[in-house]
Amino acid sequence: MNNKELKYWVGFSLIPGIGRVRLTQLEDYFGSLENAWRAGPGDLRRSGLDNSTVRAVTSRRPGLYLEAEMEKLESCGVRVLTWHDEGYPSRLKEIYDCPSILYVRGSLLPEDEWCLAVVGTRRATVYGRQAAEEIAADLARSKITIVSGLARGIDSVAHQAALEAGGRSIAVFGCGLDIVYPGENADLARRIVEQGALISEYPLGTRPRADRFPRRNRIMSGLSLGVLVVEAGKTSGAMITAHLALEQNREVFAVPGSILSPASIGTNHLIQEGAKLVSSYTDILEELNLTEAAHQMEIKEAIPASETETMLLKQLGAEPVHIDEVCRNSGLPVSQVSSTLAMMELKGMVKQMGAMSFVLAREARAEYRVRVD
Repeated sequence: MNNKELKYWVGFSLIPGIGRVRLTQLEDYFGSLENAWRAGPGDLRRSGLDNSTVRAVTSRRPGLYLEAEMEKLESCGVRVLTWHDEGYPSRLKEIYDCPSILYVRGSLLPEDEWCLAVVGTRRATVYGRQAAEEIAADLARSKITIVSGLARGIDSVAHQAALEAGGRSIAVFGCGLDIVYPGENADLARRIVEQGALISEYPLGTRPRADRFPRRNRIMSGLSLGVLVVEAGKTSGAMITAHLALEQNREVFAVPGSILSPASIGTNHLIQEGAKLVSSYTDILEELNLTEAAHQMEIKEAIPASETETMLLKQLGAEPVHIDEVCRNSGLPVSQVSSTLAMMELKGMVKQMGAMSFVLAREARAEYRVRVD
């Protein structure tokens, strides 16, 4: 969509009471939101808007400077997607109350269609944190993008685990993208921008408010193939997300917990009601029929793309090898080795163990599992 029309979508998003249904009315009646923006009160009423909405439009419109708003978005590194745009997540379009507009920082890629929402309590137990970390990391290694809400507890653990596993993550905000909430997750949000995206239906400057978080949960579940609840009380945001997932015909998964733990009341109840019990990430891949697809993608990415990659793979094993030794043994210049290893790390072929020392990613993973077990 061109910027000229896009700014009117942004303009209407700044007016309370203008959501998907009313935007559809305006588009259908006026042919474009630019025409709707310029319309008078009578035409707005004839388009189907009620009197209170017409008053909201006509009173707020004169004080909105759309060019300045678009410049602010650009300076914040935020782009705008409408439901007409090709980059708008196709699965999200399926839900009844899909956002008419998405504000995005970072990148939404085609492979993010394979995504799973991981949610849970803000007051996670040690068990819950361990379960969320292990499952999210394994899913990320299987090329599943992890979606969550950047909240304290399980949300933060899931985002962090996906990023540290070299995967992608999407955080859905309940406020404007220029406000990170909670503030302690500012660094985590910056990392997500580099390896995924922050998204919101709310314009810049929108403050966090209690009623906005349940509404953002429908976006988390709507984006995803399913929702995994790790720990949750009987009435919580995580349980709201699970119920929204069911309404949207998404799969619901739950990690079982102790019958004595308040943090597991919600998850155990979901399992009683028919949610898929999860003890390993493979339970999720199998239920979603993604096991073979993820395996094929992993094989494809592990195939060397050049003679340089082939040569460097021969220099690495389970024990860390310093980049200087790799250069000596391969006879390649340090600039070429450094850039190639960086690309191979992004592809999941090698892993940096610190101090510019590298191992083969698969062997590093296997070694890690042996130590943990």
